[in-house]
Amino acid sequence: MSSGSYQKNGGYQAVAGSEDSSFSETGGSKNKLKGAIIAFFVAIAIGVIGFFSYKAIFKGSSDAKAVESGNVEVNKYGDLKLFDKDNRYVLEDYDAKPTFSSFLPGVAGYFGKPVWSFYVNRGQGIASFGTESKDFPILEFSPANKAYQLTPFVGFRSFVRGTGSLRSFEIEPFAPSRSRNLKEKDNSALPKRIMYVGPNEVEVEEFDASNGLSVSVKYFVLPEEDFSSLVRRATYTNTGSTELTLSILDGLAQIEPSGGRLDGNLKNMGRTMEGFMGVYHADDTLTMPFYKMSTEPGDSASVKIEEAGHYCLSFIEKEDETAELLPIIFDTNKVFGEATALEHPAGWHASSVEKLLKNPQYGDARTSSAFAAVDEIVIKPGGNITVASFYGKAGNIKDIPDIADHITAPGYVQDKFARARSLINELTSGVETKTANRLFDGAVKQQFLDNSLRGGMPTILGNVDGDTNYDEDPTVKVFHAFSRIHGDLERDYNQFKIEPAYFSQGPGNYRDIAQNRRDDVTFLPRLGSFDVQMFLSYIQADGYEPLTVEAIAYMFEDKEKVSKLSAKHASDENSAAVLSKVLLGGPFRPGQLFQLVEQLNINVTSTNEDFLNDVVAQATDRAMAVYGSGYWADHWDYYLDLIEAYTAIYPDGVESLMYDNELRYFFSTATVKPRSQKYVLTPTFDYKSKHVQQLDATYFDGDKAAEQQAFLDPSTGLTSIDANWQRTAEGYAFTSAPIAKLFLLGTIKYAMRDPYGMGIEYEGGRPGWNDAMNGLPGMIGSGMPETYEMYEMLKYVHGIISTYKRPIVIPDELQKMINTINDALDDLQSSGYEDQEDLPFHVPKELFSYWDVVAAARESYRNDVQYYFSGNTTSLSPDEVVPMLEAWMDQVELGMKRAMKISSHGDEDDGTTGIAPSYFAYEVTKWKKNGETNDLGHELVNALAMRVSRFPLFLEGPVRHMKTIQDDKEEMKDVYEKVLNSGLRDKELNMYFLSASLKGQSYDMGRMMAFAPGWLENQSIWTHMSYKYYLQLIRGKLYEEFFEEMRNGGMMIFMDPVVYGRSLMECSSFLASSAFPDPSFHGRGFAARLSGSTAEFMSMYKLMFLGPEPFVLNESNEVEMKLTVALPDWLFEDDDNVGTRDKDGNLIVTFMLFGKILVTYHNPDGGDLFGVSPKKYLIKMKDGSSVHVDGSSVPTETAIAIRKVSSVKSIDAFF
Repeated sequence: MSSGSYQKNGGYQAVAGSEDSSFSETGGSKNKLKGAIIAFFVAIAIGVIGFFSYKAIFKGSSDAKAVESGNVEVNKYGDLKLFDKDNRYVLEDYDAKPTFSSFLPGVAGYFGKPVWSFYVNRGQGIASFGTESKDFPILEFSPANKAYQLTPFVGFRSFVRGTGSLRSFEIEPFAPSRSRNLKEKDNSALPKRIMYVGPNEVEVEEFDASNGLSVSVKYFVLPEEDFSSLVRRATYTNTGSTELTLSILDGLAQIEPSGGRLDGNLKNMGRTMEGFMGVYHADDTLTMPFYKMSTEPGDSASVKIEEAGHYCLSFIEKEDETAELLPIIFDTNKVFGEATALEHPAGWHASSVEKLLKNPQYGDARTSSAFAAVDEIVIKPGGNITVASFYGKAGNIKDIPDIADHITAPGYVQDKFARARSLINELTSGVETKTANRLFDGAVKQQFLDNSLRGGMPTILGNVDGDTNYDEDPTVKVFHAFSRIHGDLERDYNQFKIEPAYFSQGPGNYRDIAQNRRDDVTFLPRLGSFDVQMFLSYIQADGYEPLTVEAIAYMFEDKEKVSKLSAKHASDENSAAVLSKVLLGGPFRPGQLFQLVEQLNINVTSTNEDFLNDVVAQATDRAMAVYGSGYWADHWDYYLDLIEAYTAIYPDGVESLMYDNELRYFFSTATVKPRSQKYVLTPTFDYKSKHVQQLDATYFDGDKAAEQQAFLDPSTGLTSIDANWQRTAEGYAFTSAPIAKLFLLGTIKYAMRDPYGMGIEYEGGRPGWNDAMNGLPGMIGSGMPETYEMYEMLKYVHGIISTYKRPIVIPDELQKMINTINDALDDLQSSGYEDQEDLPFHVPKELFSYWDVVAAARESYRNDVQYYFSGNTTSLSPDEVVPMLEAWMDQVELGMKRAMKISSHGDEDDGTTGIAPSYFAYEVTKWKKNGETNDLGHELVNALAMRVSRFPLFLEGPVRHMKTIQDDKEEMKDVYEKVLNSGLRDKELNMYFLSASLKGQSYDMGRMMAFAPGWLENQSIWTHMSYKYYLQLIRGKLYEEFFEEMRNGGMMIFMDPVVYGRSLMECSSFLASSAFPDPSFHGRGFAARLSGSTAEFMSMYKLMFLGPEPFVLNESNEVEMKLTVALPDWLFEDDDNVGTRDKDGNLIVTFMLFGKILVTYHNPDGGDLFGVSPKKYLIKMKDGSSVHVDGSSVPTETAIAIRKVSSVKSIDAFF
């Protein structure tokens, strides 16, 4: 099977597939050996031809210097390969190509303090960086459109003056004025520029043949230190034939001081802010400047003196001796003079480094710079110097000399750079995969990393050395590190936060966290049911969830336990007493604990690891979240994915999980209004008539906030964590078993079906997954995606109760609502109503009446539990629940059939596509004023009759619909073909639109109508939903279709990199589709990384390498392991990528199971392995023993050992 043309141009290299020394990379037969020898010499010949053709084209140019450097390689077509020798993605002529933005991961290790940093393909890359959030910048945060303009001027700059016997020059490497114009035929007189993108680094490099100088600049986040820094390594290499004397200014054109939350002030009152600014010094040299404000800006009686500041420490790297700090030129005027646009260093041009340093500098009442100054250093031909610079934040100016002494140690920078690389490799080693396709292997690690940055890296704390899981052992704790909301240069609306502390993390959006943690247990089985229990605990009494998920916190209430812990780990009585107060003082996270230990001068004798694990092991963990704003309709959609992932690893734990745990109910300060308070009579857009809209559906409930005040700690002014959980009137947190909470959730969602019984109402003020349909709730909208998910939820609850035949205990208030729902259903059925063949758009009165009664019951229930549960419960037997759920599911199925009849409607869509619609809206055609008004004085009404409205197709409809039919391959195939031939298919890009054409739709539906077609959510390629679609294909066993979509460019890793415009390793949130007016944008990726697509990709990966149920229960109800793969032949070998073979000549691929166990798949025929299990296994144990298994299933004892991981070394599976 041949690869895409860009893959050929990419010049892949084979990657070794097995770590077992018994395997080799050549076949076992003479023919295979002969073929390998021929291929070897052909490859050499082609490589030589390719190399000399490149040299012939670019001989003597900057391009030739780039190749001679050895950093990049050239393929047989004369193009640079996609990867360099360090396996970094290569972007040639980066600053002459369309713009993109991305970021460094912001990971400094568990015991490190990170900075955040964003880069663009302009100037020297870094566009903005700082600590914690964009409110605390070191280089001011700018949204992408401005960053593309500003980065070459206000960001990092280099000014170089060179003199030699044959040349002299004054240049600015990476200056826009010397960028290439790729529309010109000959750019050889201009420097060659290349960007290299690694998992934890970014580098820009310029080769300037005319001046005999190359400059490379690497950036990485300093790992594993108790201070935070962005590290910059600028290397200047003499590529000429004679000695070169260089004078250099290297650094930041603008650096912001420390001074509280500055982002908004810098943008809106920047000149006023400069009045607070100053540059201070840690000694009497110019080598340790400290940038801070005198006080935090403010106009209140409370004045806060600013002690923290930003630093810049620079030196020329030395391997064998301590480096000396370079002086810093901080006075911007000295460098740029009156060239205030910063495009030209007028001051530097008219002076010298020596003169600049001798003359006084001023840093008051102005924005300063941070340039390291190198004065007349001689570099021999082929030689180089590297200027290392550290930009960070320190709590006090007194800390700077210690930091300087630390970082100038011999070899320090090189060691930390190597550690930055190995750190990310360690964090992603759990998904190390070796196939014949290098791009795929790299993408797996990158997607896992980005998935972890959005959802958090699951980490075991407490009992770290055992093999018990969270459910078995109370000393096993789970913490998600490194997470953050996806705020960046393009998602400038999000307020990201990366805690500058050990075990750094930040809050995330509910749906993001819930989706991106979907497969945590797949990669870390010790996590057990942690994620399931945490998310189910967030279900509120009203059936909604909070918006923001925060990291788990830990608490102590046992004073005696704390006293023993403190005595064990503190070095003296005073430290022990203070530590006890800290541990008993309220919830804490690991980073906060270490910050308090440092701030309060608590002397701890144990190592950081031992101290933390001992404390956390004995603490109680508590889930934390924040209401935010509005109730999204889809937050609960992702629970079944979490449960199914758990079940795939622990099928023997399902009953205990569902029945033997008690979970609380989250308590938000917002209440959903009844219809009588949110159905508002408003003027139409032309003011010629009035219509009914659903507005201000939720409100801040002051009485709920008052309830939370009961948990206020007067000594701290903080509200206890217990205030976030709903109680009984007696003050006890009300709990239910997980199965009961799922039943409650399913019941409420069933009661939220729209008047036609099709979609679930968006009655909480927010839409579902597609939040750009923000106007849909106002249109009294509903969604079929949620209906399909609700149907699956009811099926799951039905299955659990039918299987285990145990009763469920529910709140009395819920039972009251159920009684009304069932009575209403009896009335509907006794009315004799049946659907007509052609459904009218006006809702039949029988259905409307049913909806009205059920909606009123829902509102009455919510009123009953608005503040408290009564605490009274009802036990329902399986004999009561099972038939009730079956009756409800019958009604849902009727609604799904109605939806297919009502269908979609839009531009070139007459409603006959046969594809599941996504959304409906309801026009109130008859109403009665109820005598009330809203806050704006608009009259409120009660609806008496409604008419349904339709929308164009959206991809989410068939995606969710496929979940309900994924076991029917024929029906799945039918849906696939219909979608392929519908308005959802982008035929130019071979991808799928998020929506069909929205031409002619009302702006009332939401902001997506405000965007141009093909941009953002308006008919673009929205990667997350596209990947959800692809995931459903492989879930439904449409293997050929799935891999054809993947390889034909549907997934980023197999796109044309020129079209995509950025690293193929990284997903974008959306691609401009062929519907976008400007064709040059088609296929370009925007809004980098941290997309939900990474969760979908990892789920695809799981299904490819493990199968849907790697652990199953046998007929005796005992757990066994049965791997089922979906691996195409090209992952083993294809025309362009040589595979790896075992000692018998069988093609192999390898991956890491549970992050620890090396698994090798042996494929003797080299063909597709679709939906098949191994014929036999060889399991090697760490004690040297082996287990041989004939058959597709691994028996119980060995299966459990594999799941526990610790005793198993490797698995060989033979097909």
